[in-house]
Amino acid sequence: MNSPLSSYLSPRCESRVKPGGQRGAYARAPLAKGELIAIFGGAACTYERLMALPEDLRSLSLQVEDELFLVPGQIGDGDYVNHSCNPNAGLSGQICVVAMRDIAAGEEVHFDYAMCDSLPYDVFDCECGEPNCRGRVTGSDWRIRELHERYAGYFSPYLQKRIDALNAGRPRKDQYKAISKYARLGKQPRTQDGG
Repeated sequence: MNSPLSSYLSPRCESRVKPGGQRGAYARAPLAKGELIAIFGGAACTYERLMALPEDLRSLSLQVEDELFLVPGQIGDGDYVNHSCNPNAGLSGQICVVAMRDIAAGEEVHFDYAMCDSLPYDVFDCECGEPNCRGRVTGSDWRIRELHERYAGYFSPYLQKRIDALNAGRPRKDQYKAISKYARLGKQPRTQDGG
């Protein structure tokens, strides 16, 4: 009996070779916002052990906690959900990929690796071609504040905790005007609890 695949890809999707030889996951049928697309799996390993693995296997691995990763064993089609700086999918929990918006049949499915990566195990020059392309994907991209709002609800839980801690005490965009108004008047703005 063959080993089970480490990942799952919805039957409404398929993995195929893109121009240039890289594999990618594509919608075979329209996908609705929130629909499950893929589930990553594999063996858990530490950052130190991951860095000893070949680069092609590291690039298919997924960071799930501060220094823990899932490394695919029997690679499956679900392992080929690629990066884009303008993704149509995001994470639900640590290992599930879901549609962030409706996805048309034939469209490539991709998520932003900033949603899960916080260590430099898979740094590369980005060639997504999107107008908002960052040019380079690193393990620090999760720190970009604009992404915190853009991907709210789609970060890996361990990163969401970091983001919440990082943003604790920082005013939201919609509070800036009120804060500057009160600063001009020499007063403190009221908080939600009335303080």
